[in-house]
Formats: sequence, C-alpha cells, structure tokens
Amino acid sequence: MNTIALGKNGPHVLPLGIGAWSWGDKLFWNYGKDYGQAEVSEAFHAALDAGITFFDTAEVYGPGESEKLLGQFIQQTDKPVQVATKYAPYPWRFTGRAVSDALSESLDRLQLPRVTLYQVHWPFTFFMSQETLMNALADEVERGRIEAVGVSNYSADEMREAHQILAARGIPLAVNQVKYSLLSRKVESEGIVSTARELGVVILAYSPLAQGLLTGKYTPDGKKPTGPRQWDSRFQPEGLRKIQPLLNVLRELGDKYEKTPAQVALNWLIAQEGVIPIPGAKTATQARQNAGALGWQLSADEVAKLEELSRPWL
Repeated sequence: MNTIALGKNGPHVLPLGIGAWSWGDKLFWNYGKDYGQAEVSEAFHAALDAGITFFDTAEVYGPGESEKLLGQFIQQTDKPVQVATKYAPYPWRFTGRAVSDALSESLDRLQLPRVTLYQVHWPFTFFMSQETLMNALADEVERGRIEAVGVSNYSADEMREAHQILAARGIPLAVNQVKYSLLSRKVESEGIVSTARELGVVILAYSPLAQGLLTGKYTPDGKKPTGPRQWDSRFQPEGLRKIQPLLNVLRELGDKYEKTPAQVALNWLIAQEGVIPIPGAKTATQARQNAGALGWQLSADEVAKLEELSRPWL
C-alpha cells in the first residue's frame, strides 16, 4: 500500500491514521460513561490488526490521559507503532526549555524514547516567538527525540514562517494538522492546502468525518449525538437536512463499492494530494470501519462530483 513521507526524507506513514482525542477525554466525548479503557484498547488493537500503525494524540487530550493510554497499549504489542503528539503553547511557557520539558513529559506518558511527529497544537506566539519555538523543536530533532516537526491550526502565512525558520536549520516542516472534511473545506479557500503543497507540507485532516455527520447515522428525525454536539446547530434537524444531498451521494457511492458513507468520505480526502485523514475510533468496530477507507479509490469523476456537492462548505 502506498505511504506518504512526513517531510523530505522523513518517516513514511499510511495515508490514514487514528485520532486519539476521545481516549480519556471526559469533557467532550464522555469517556468513562459511554465507553472506557477496554473499548479504546480494543480500538487500538483492531487498528493494528487492520494495518493502521499511525496514532495522533496530544498532551491536552485527557489531559495527558490519551498519551498514557496509548503508551500502555503500545507496551502490549510487538507491532511497530508510529506516534504523533502535540505541544501546547500555554502562556506560561515562554522559553525553549519549556518545549524540551513538555516533550519529556509526553515521552514519559507514552513510554517512548522518541515520537514520529511532534506538533505545535495552535499558533499562540504572544509569549514565545516562532523563532524560539521552531529552533527548540529543531534542537529536539538533532537530539533524536523527534523524527519530524509539525504544526496544527496554522494559517498559510504562519505555516510559511515556520517552514522558513526550520529550513534555516536544514529541517523540513513536515505537517500542518487542520480541520478538513467534505463539510469543512475552508482550508482550501484560505490557501492552506495550496501553500502546503507548494512547501511540501503534508496535511493531517482532523475531524475528517465532521464529528460523525458524514457517517450518516444522524438524521433529522432519528438519532441525536450526546455531549456538546447535541447543541451544535449542524446536528439540529435543519442542519442535518442541509447535508442530506451530500449524504445521499455518499450512500450511492458506498453501495457501488460496498463501503459505508464514512469510508467514502475518508477516501475522498485520501484522493487529495498529500492529505492524511485521522478519524477517531472509540471502539474496535469504528477502527475497522476507518480502515475500510484504504485499499481502493474513487474515480476522478466521483472525486469531482463530491467536490462540487461540498462547495457550500468552502
């Protein structure tokens, strides 16, 4: 199966990973109520069994619990696992040493000597400049504790600046992790995707199923989500009716390829150049369903049809 390099001469990963935001998160995802450690452990092992080895977490997920869980699960397998985690640029972190200390704490929770990818979670640079931050990350690459450097939620200009600072150290900016799906395409209209292609930066697409909207399981007259999503206007009857034409085509294509609407939506992202979707998985079933987006491809005409239908979300 084809892989994607995270930066020039960087580690290669499959064009699909698993996002671990929901692992240990009680505030948004109701961890400990609707599901718990047993379910996410099964999700982890099911993903590995399906060939998915790339997992994305962050120190603020849980907080810290997602990294701890992932670290425990990694100790239970002999299979290779690639881990991406994220540094939170909190206001009280204003020196390069803060980056090193945060990475040490993440590595301790993950029980790993290094991570495949270390990303800056959001572009907050009031207390620490991009120069200080990126050079601290470059230092950690040289120390061997980071294989590739990434950012998250960076604009096109912010991404270009980070890329330039790292390039001066001979280190590529490997990734920009942004919200990207058929129902969230502002990263295209804002020039983030085109700039990433120009710079050779991979797009990690978080919320690639729009927090479940693209699965088709939520309908105007049917099932409603739990947690904060139940108050999101997109999950209200009017919002759900708006996306029905797109969901109908996802179902039609799913019937053609014997796939689910979610698998079609993920395959559309995979069809974009240099994009890796990282859907979440709280259960083994969800992990296996995510993996079903790999190993096949939509035709160019089908990709174009979905692009046209989803233009209202540009």
